[in-house]
Amino acid sequence: MNHASLLNRESFVELGARARVHALLDPGTLRELAGPFDQLVSPWLERQGVVPQADDGVVVAKGRIDGHPAVVLAIEGAFQGGSLGEVGGAKIAGALELAAQDNRRGVPTRAVILFETGGVRLQEANLGLAAIAEIHAGIVDLRRYQPVVGVIAGTVGCFGGMSIAAGLCSCLVVTREARLGLNGPAVIEQEAGIAEYDSRDRPFIWSFTGGEQRIATGLADRYVEDDSDAIRTTVREVLAQGVPAVHRSERYAHYLQRLAEYDPARQPEPQTVRTIYTHGATP
Repeated sequence: MNHASLLNRESFVELGARARVHALLDPGTLRELAGPFDQLVSPWLERQGVVPQADDGVVVAKGRIDGHPAVVLAIEGAFQGGSLGEVGGAKIAGALELAAQDNRRGVPTRAVILFETGGVRLQEANLGLAAIAEIHAGIVDLRRYQPVVGVIAGTVGCFGGMSIAAGLCSCLVVTREARLGLNGPAVIEQEAGIAEYDSRDRPFIWSFTGGEQRIATGLADRYVEDDSDAIRTTVREVLAQGVPAVHRSERYAHYLQRLAEYDPARQPEPQTVRTIYTHGATP
């Protein structure tokens, strides 16, 4: 990207959840559901000395994308690290369920999920886990009718149970700043030690879980610059492609075989991971 393009672009990563939704939906079509004025706060955070947020860190909006009915679900990474609790998780799961019902009634509603989350909120562990399981079920139900597109832009990334949600999407869009993994760097370091995984080593972290690596290993589908126009265009393109013939999650046998070819006694390297995922084990 040249200097003129850098000056003219609008960073998607720097936008908050609500502004990201505005950037994707057709102008004048946005209608927010269960918004901050509805005061849907978590009943658990204040009891533990945490100031709640009126929308519980999740923005749900109906509108149109390229003229077609759509619902956009955005997680606010700046609130509690984008963690999912009872209320925020229910908002996402409920919206996906309603979109699936729309399709069964003849209204072809598709969905876009903007992931910016560390996974389940520890203060609401079991309730959050149940909500994330409902989100998984909602994605699988809706993707039978219309594509469910996931976008991971940055800076929090997508981890924990919500990384499974990302893997269930019909198409996953990532930027260079994105990160995707089941366990976050700090969690791995805590459990395995800094010698195994240094969560402060940013080049190391991105070399394994960053957007470029996830594209190279086939765990994400589209790679875009951190530019709102580029992400909007890409989302429209992948929605127009419709439901894929085979979803990535249905190819589990392929990925199990790839994992079986890895020797856990050897310290992994980013290129080794790429080779295994794309060509099988090295001789």
